[in-house]
Amino acid sequence: MKGKKSKKTKKAAKAAVKIGDFTVKKGRAVDLGKRPTKVAPLYGSKGEYKGMLEDHVKRLSDQQERLYASNSHAVLLIFQAMDAAGKDGAIKHVMSGVNPQGCQVFSFKHPNATELQHDFLWRTTRSLPERGRIGIFNRSYYEEVLITRVHPEILRNEGLPDAPRQGEALWRERYQSINGLEQHLHANGTRIIKFFLHLSKEEQRRRFLQRIDTPSKNWKFSAADIEERKHWKAYMHAYEKCLAATSTPHAPWYVVPADDKENARLIISHIILETLEGLKMSFPKVSAARKRELQKIRKQLAG
Repeated sequence: MKGKKSKKTKKAAKAAVKIGDFTVKKGRAVDLGKRPTKVAPLYGSKGEYKGMLEDHVKRLSDQQERLYASNSHAVLLIFQAMDAAGKDGAIKHVMSGVNPQGCQVFSFKHPNATELQHDFLWRTTRSLPERGRIGIFNRSYYEEVLITRVHPEILRNEGLPDAPRQGEALWRERYQSINGLEQHLHANGTRIIKFFLHLSKEEQRRRFLQRIDTPSKNWKFSAADIEERKHWKAYMHAYEKCLAATSTPHAPWYVVPADDKENARLIISHIILETLEGLKMSFPKVSAARKRELQKIRKQLAG
């Protein structure tokens, strides 16, 4: 009975997750105010959540092995969100079963002096995953059309030849550069999956208070978080413009309701799984000659 219940749970979860509900359609305007930050949970209890996540993690591990063995594709996962939306936790829990040798996580903060001497895509391009591997960007080149749009004064430090120029033209050019890069990567085998963890302002307030009230979480909080919170509307506007301009069939954006951390992790893992399984990867086939060679070696080892 236990096994039957498990199978039913998996089928129900698969049916409940409709990726189209979270996908940003190409060319469509985005209104985050109309997008939910919380939806009906895919799990009925904490125990069921753990079981579903374990199943996803196991399947992800299998797909990662196939990715590594086939060596024909790379996968790039991009996570963007407001502070406290759960990016770190999602990466930690969803990717917990993946072989560290086949997966790398990069967190991008403010660019350093060397990075500022290059174009805005340079520092992240150096960290792109090679074939057979999964790369994870915790924040990414998208910061250059998000935080810089909210704080345009940052552009003055980027050494642009026309630094005073601002406005929509600059952002359109950067969107075009990003779309061009992602199209190039897709054409060369890299599959890009982009997640915006959509957190409500009220839930962020609650999580900030939790970080202050929990000694072990104090390190996660800084005064800068409160300062950025004051620009909430400006950030939502920047995200809306960015998501609408850079979601394409080959590099889609997914707006994941993030007020429920556990549910967000299940949605994210489901989307990654569907993408990987859609590649229909398999382990390399061994030729007849190679099989004979292996049998000879086996006899030597056995004897």
